[in-house]
Amino acid sequence: MNSSFAYLPPEERKKIMLITDDIRVHSGVATVGREIVIHTAQHFNWVNVGGAVKHPDEGKRFDLSEDTNKNTQLTDSSVILYPVSGYGNADLIRQLIEIEKPDAIMLITDPRYFTWLFAIENEIRKHIPIVYLNIWDDYPAPLYNKAFYEACDLLMGISKQTVNINKIVLGKAGDKKLFKYVPHGLNHELYYPLDPQDKELKEFKSKVFGNKEIDFVLFFNSRNIRRKQIPDTLLAYRYFLDKLPKEKAAKCAFILHTEVVSEHGTDLNAVKELLLNESHHNVFFSTSKLDNKSLNLLYNLADAQILLTSNEGWGLSITEAMLAGTPIIANVTGGMQDQMRFEDENGKWFTPSPEVPSNNTGRYKEHGEWAFPVYPTNRSIQGSPQTPYIWDDRCRPEDAAEQLLKLHSMTREERKALGLKGREWAIGEEAGFTGEMQGKRVIESIDELFKTWTPREKFEFINTNEVEDRVNTHNLLY
Repeated sequence: MNSSFAYLPPEERKKIMLITDDIRVHSGVATVGREIVIHTAQHFNWVNVGGAVKHPDEGKRFDLSEDTNKNTQLTDSSVILYPVSGYGNADLIRQLIEIEKPDAIMLITDPRYFTWLFAIENEIRKHIPIVYLNIWDDYPAPLYNKAFYEACDLLMGISKQTVNINKIVLGKAGDKKLFKYVPHGLNHELYYPLDPQDKELKEFKSKVFGNKEIDFVLFFNSRNIRRKQIPDTLLAYRYFLDKLPKEKAAKCAFILHTEVVSEHGTDLNAVKELLLNESHHNVFFSTSKLDNKSLNLLYNLADAQILLTSNEGWGLSITEAMLAGTPIIANVTGGMQDQMRFEDENGKWFTPSPEVPSNNTGRYKEHGEWAFPVYPTNRSIQGSPQTPYIWDDRCRPEDAAEQLLKLHSMTREERKALGLKGREWAIGEEAGFTGEMQGKRVIESIDELFKTWTPREKFEFINTNEVEDRVNTHNLLY
């Protein structure tokens, strides 16, 4: 990491209070928070209000500065952690603001976890701004989130779709807001390509498959929850195998790094018994927690990474696969579109708009060579009391199987060449899906906020005779 970028002496740095998961743990949200802290600690001082379901360290205070220095080229970082259960509460945040005197508050994760904070935004924003690194999985634009977005001064969208959603939802109320595109950035030195002849990789393959001769590996890495569409993914693999001669099918394997049984998903053993119970089907479940080195070996072992989620804000596992130089098969929805780099009619990287909010209809077909998209064929509105409506983009397992066949018809060298093009783009200036680039974008965005921010007015007059309808303002058919 280049810690000289935008370096400031500790006494000149703004202090940011980051309310999110405890950055020491390995959740997706914590990973993003940790990467941001590590790659901006030369420019900001950080206080992490670090959440967990029932945090065993609640009530303690930890100084993570030395650990941060070890992960950077710094000697003077300032990173403090306050572990909390949940994400805290209004009284705790008031106390910590008084103790730490931050210059801004930054939030990461679903807005429903912060309703208590948004309820006191009027007192907070009279003194310091609120920054929100946010994501939303799908359209229709969630007008029920408007009050949450209004409570923030800087909205950094993880996907291009999220930036578009933030603007659509706020409408004129967004005129005084800052909107920035800050995609996920990961450590590309943890996920990287290995030579196929690498001794450790070959030993790892032998350990996973034993004496079986396997020449095509599909990999899935995500949670066992309904929207991940794992049964459809297993069905796609079965359709794929059925189109191969049995002797070639016997040389294919599918590794799923996930929970086998989950109340939020399904019983994958039962699905496997139904669809893939013969010896030549070669389905393997990986359920133990893995370190980054083992995950990188799995990504390199794979010939393709698959994620058919029906709504997905980003899809970190396909970013990790791209950084490892592995081609991706993904449903065309949410932030996964960003990673496939669709081109619009002008040859530009597709950016959603109210007129064309998504490419889930397959309007644009040109994309990065590393990507094997599966276009949804069905879109239905799902919902819950807290999130009354959201599209569910379903793709056909048959279409995913066709993409598997396309990849299988190539040599491993050809597949790897496509995957390496994906890594080259992902770490390049345009995409910048790296920790360094994410840090750079965060620094630039928050610095711009401090230059332009004005405190919230002490009083606000609201005409209660004017009621704003919650009416959709983007195309539903496109």
